[in-house]
Amino acid sequence: MHPFGRHLDAFLRQLRDVRQMSPNTLRAYRSDLSDFLTWLPEHCEAPGRLELRRFLVELEERGLKATTVQRKLAAVRSYHKYLREFEGLAEDPSKLVRGPKLPKRIPKFLSESEVDLLLGLSFEDDFFGRRDHALLEFLYSTGCRVSEAATVRLRDVDLEDGSVLVHGKGKKQRICLLGNPARQALEAYLESRRERIAAQKTGDPGVLFLNRFAKPLSSRWMFETVLQHARRAGIPTRLTPHGLRHSFATHMLQRGADLRTLQEMLGHENLVTTEIYTHVSMRQLREVYDKAHPHGAEHE
Repeated sequence: MHPFGRHLDAFLRQLRDVRQMSPNTLRAYRSDLSDFLTWLPEHCEAPGRLELRRFLVELEERGLKATTVQRKLAAVRSYHKYLREFEGLAEDPSKLVRGPKLPKRIPKFLSESEVDLLLGLSFEDDFFGRRDHALLEFLYSTGCRVSEAATVRLRDVDLEDGSVLVHGKGKKQRICLLGNPARQALEAYLESRRERIAAQKTGDPGVLFLNRFAKPLSSRWMFETVLQHARRAGIPTRLTPHGLRHSFATHMLQRGADLRTLQEMLGHENLVTTEIYTHVSMRQLREVYDKAHPHGAEHE
């Protein structure tokens, strides 16, 4: 490894122990920084602004997406920040380097009528049908990430109060709310859940959503479940659990929720992340205006 990377393991331990980053995130940091350290010329003891810019140019020449290049730059910046704070690095040239401009991405979401189609489907009155219905209602009602839904514990769900304690990124906790349809679907599912555990005789794993073997339902299977029922509902969009999260956020904003409240509900660390939904609402507002206003685009 290049000498500049001699503190890499200490940096990764700090991310794990202090910032509570997940194993997947740590692997991504190690991979991105190893890529950078492998690229560094042997005679370059500490990279400056010129070396960093050359590295980014070479990444783009490899055909990497702008988002990937920005991610690698973010890892390099984090490492430089660590070196300045804990290892006595004198200067941080990464602050002077800009990555490629990212295209604005508007998240895909369902209209309220499409959500009604999805959640209004008929489901079999058995363990699988009740579970799938409860899962869809839960995702849309809470706006949870699929990784959060996969790890929700039964003890953290309060149907009487209509709330659930969710463990989000960085082991941060927040309270999500359950609407009446979600509470009713969960109540029906929990009865089947108890029967499934008793039939399997494996003990209760404590996680809310279970598979046929009374084991925790995986995130991958949640993706498949959402996609399967979206197709049944005739929804043309390739719907994912994150699409239901986007739909939750967009509909909340359209119905008057303020950004700060939405930020808390989604578990966003930065308000800037939440602000993307204002672009969604403005786009829809423009479409309505153009159709309805006498001087709108359709009336020109």
